[in-house]
Amino acid sequence: MVARPRAGRCCGSPTSGADIFYRGWIADSVVAEMERGGGLISKRDLEEYRAIWRRPIVIEYADRRLISMGPPSGGGIVLGEMLGMLERFDLRGLDYRSADEIHLSDPDFVSVPIDRLLSPSYLDSLGKTIDPARATPSEPDVAAGTESAQTTHYSVVDSAGNAVAVTTTINGSFGSAALVRGAGFLLNNEMDDFTTRPGEPNMYGLVQGETNSIAPGKRMLSAMTPTIVVAPDGRTELVTGTPGGPTITTSVLQVVVAQLDHGLGAQQAVNAPRVHHQHIPDLLHYERGGLEPWVIDELESRGHRLKERVGFSGDVQSIYVAADGVRYGAADPRGGGAALGY
Repeated sequence: MVARPRAGRCCGSPTSGADIFYRGWIADSVVAEMERGGGLISKRDLEEYRAIWRRPIVIEYADRRLISMGPPSGGGIVLGEMLGMLERFDLRGLDYRSADEIHLSDPDFVSVPIDRLLSPSYLDSLGKTIDPARATPSEPDVAAGTESAQTTHYSVVDSAGNAVAVTTTINGSFGSAALVRGAGFLLNNEMDDFTTRPGEPNMYGLVQGETNSIAPGKRMLSAMTPTIVVAPDGRTELVTGTPGGPTITTSVLQVVVAQLDHGLGAQQAVNAPRVHHQHIPDLLHYERGGLEPWVIDELESRGHRLKERVGFSGDVQSIYVAADGVRYGAADPRGGGAALGY
């Protein structure tokens, strides 16, 4: 237990809710930590900060409606684009984790053309760029970054079918490694999610442009993809998400495809080996021992450059709700999560 400092707890100071964090004793503790470490956050910055309700991304796929995160996260849009392109192929007619299946498979400052990016005509044009026989190269090549394990995801479904998918992060390992004394939480290092130098990769190997450059009051990009799948009968069918930097969206995609297209159970879909490609570097990463040798040979014959990962892709936490209402929790064995019910 951490004792609370007395600063900001008298003379009409906030005593409950979000106001404690932005205008009360926790805000005072954050500012004191800034002063000790030479940080930039002021009391005025905290007082003026406002959480914003964002419009979610809604995706139609496999007779389901998927609800995911919108900008400034690119997760929902990228998930929608990937599913939209995959829908133009018969995934259900392919063996899961076969070479054929793997081969296929900030808005306040920048206007994001969501409708155009998810329009059928645009997805048609993207789908036509997929050559079933050959890999399409991406340029230029840069060194890959190291995946962080400091993002957390949890999924919740209550007895009435209400669902919550939450992804939260401090970015890199232990964030900025600075602890707010008296409050007990770490400060993040999310500045790496801005473009510090256009064309240069961040810690994840992601290359960004001027639209994500640093500016006062701006919110950084994200790959978070907390997702809720609604069945044709209107019930919550799947709640899922994961940490994993740029591997977040591809991990969620593979869990969704495994369940909706290939009929895997909740735990099977979470356990299944994952692959990841993020355009740059032009490499198809696969988890250690995750692909059969003949699948690797076939993918390489199609022009793919493969690399076995040192670690894992993601740490998915899912809940599947069957048609009879039975709930199946699935915690990823790659991490330290657990599935609990009461």
